[in-house]
Amino acid sequence: MLKRVKAEEAVGMILGYDVTQVIPGLKKGPVFKKGHRIREEDIKVFLDTGNEYIWVIDLKEGELHEDEAAMELAKSISGENLRFESGGEGRVLIKAERDGLLKVERDLLEELNLKGDFVLSTLKNNTPCKEGDLIGVAKVIPLIIQEEELKWVKERFSERRVIYLKPYKERKVGVIVTGDEVYFGRIKDGFDQQVLPKLKEYGVTVFKKLVLPDDPQKIAQAIRELVQEGCDLLILTGGLSVDPGDVTREGVKLAGASILNYGAPVIPGTNFLYALLDKVDILGLPACVYYNRRTVFDVVLPRILASERLSREEIRRLGYGGLCLGCESCHFPRCHFGMP
Repeated sequence: MLKRVKAEEAVGMILGYDVTQVIPGLKKGPVFKKGHRIREEDIKVFLDTGNEYIWVIDLKEGELHEDEAAMELAKSISGENLRFESGGEGRVLIKAERDGLLKVERDLLEELNLKGDFVLSTLKNNTPCKEGDLIGVAKVIPLIIQEEELKWVKERFSERRVIYLKPYKERKVGVIVTGDEVYFGRIKDGFDQQVLPKLKEYGVTVFKKLVLPDDPQKIAQAIRELVQEGCDLLILTGGLSVDPGDVTREGVKLAGASILNYGAPVIPGTNFLYALLDKVDILGLPACVYYNRRTVFDVVLPRILASERLSREEIRRLGYGGLCLGCESCHFPRCHFGMP
């Protein structure tokens, strides 16, 4: 319901219609839109546009304006490590409070959006995010909404939130570069130029790097030594194809690790290896990491750093969206690659 009040008495109230400003020869258009919450500095504008009296929305008990309702909506459906900013017009911007991995419970997202009066639009599940990144927008569609409708949201998502951010865990990283051609100096080791920068993107430093020949016994020994020195993430490069001379996988087995998956439906990166030795993650990276800008490594690394363990089934699901187009101007992770 609308009521008419003097402009000077309207501070804090909600405007019930668009207010148009006309500046001859320069401008004609709305200076305030319906639903705007009136501020002290707005009074002069109302008077200058000939609006000594204005129509405001008279909220009844149990009713909420769209902006307040949207903020309650955003907080009710969001989990840890997120912050909220009012976007006006019934929208709340949901942003990452720290670096981490975005998690979106898609079934809950769809349930919320089917409700009718609420909208939540997000980035895709498992998107790596930086502090301050916009990861979602929550919106209430009606200008005025009943508090009872928000009660359903609060109760439905009290235990399982629709979106949240998993922070990255600090890791002690050991690296093993394999290959006779590198070990004997026939070609240059490209790890520091091609792979290390991707670790640095997440604030990860390398504790120790070893360069070894294609010898499974030496590879196994190096794996065990790095684990004994406290490494909780090992990255191995090279020697993962089906050629007889590629023995990295054999070395991983000899070290006593359990190979959870060899091969991934991601291009580039089909010869990816994922293994565990006790609680230590072992990532075997195929040779494509040395010459492709984005590979399977870019897809799995943020999930590993967020303390996730990838099952065989999860790796197989990466085939949907697993084709990198090698765009001239790369926008990863703001693209389809690795985001099923």
